[in-house]
Amino acid sequence: MRTHLIAPLLALAFALLPATAGADDSAALPGSARLPTASGSGWNGEGQLGLAATTGNTRSQSLNAGLKFSYEDSEWKDTFDFSALRSRGEVSTATVVNGQPVTLNRFAVTANRYTFDAASGLKLDDRNALFSDLRYDHDDFSPYRYQTVASVGYDLAVIKTPATELAFEVGPGYKRYREAGTSQDRGALIGRGLLAFRQQLTASTRIEDHLLIEAASFNTFTQNDANLVVDMNKRLALKIGYQARHNSNIGAAIASGAATGNAKTDTLLTTNLVYNF
Repeated sequence: MRTHLIAPLLALAFALLPATAGADDSAALPGSARLPTASGSGWNGEGQLGLAATTGNTRSQSLNAGLKFSYEDSEWKDTFDFSALRSRGEVSTATVVNGQPVTLNRFAVTANRYTFDAASGLKLDDRNALFSDLRYDHDDFSPYRYQTVASVGYDLAVIKTPATELAFEVGPGYKRYREAGTSQDRGALIGRGLLAFRQQLTASTRIEDHLLIEAASFNTFTQNDANLVVDMNKRLALKIGYQARHNSNIGAAIASGAATGNAKTDTLLTTNLVYNF
């Protein structure tokens, strides 16, 4: 099957079939408004990994990973992104034992999130394209256990120079989701927008920023990924990333205290080693 057909078929399948909470944000970076591949055409990919662990007086484990493949030719540009975050740490819980307040410490999972994004774009010319996108986000500590979005729309490269690139996507979509603390899947129409920016600072250093907005009547989900990337050589790079995710509505179950995850905004700061292939 041709590469550019995969994302539209997946998007159609997820839009028509009921979604489940076991299927999976965002990537790692969402959407098809991407920077061109290093060679301008053909297959490219990158994997990134960050790991931290402590032992002794405190114990913690944290792992974040990402994998991205991209393909571009004269007619199509396709991207496939996967990212995951998992951490464990010491959690203190207040309880009462024999009428006395007691604090219990346990080593438990404190973050568990994974995101998949597949996008395919049909080029109309050097700056304009039509796209389809499928994004799945699962988060055990979010107001929404999962959010699945199938969308289509228009992709425009506003600025496209060797040093600076600015592109955006806009279009309608359909979202399946489940609120934390509930067992019911729901669906809604959304408006989707994506802004992608890259600025080359030096021959080996660049900044990247991706802003995703999924607006619906029940909730507006926003995710911004800002990265500073320093190339060490052709294959290896260091990346410092800051991600902010925001849900405008945390859900009735969480607002009433029936479920955990009552913060509207989550942030993540990472330092990763990147391998390009």
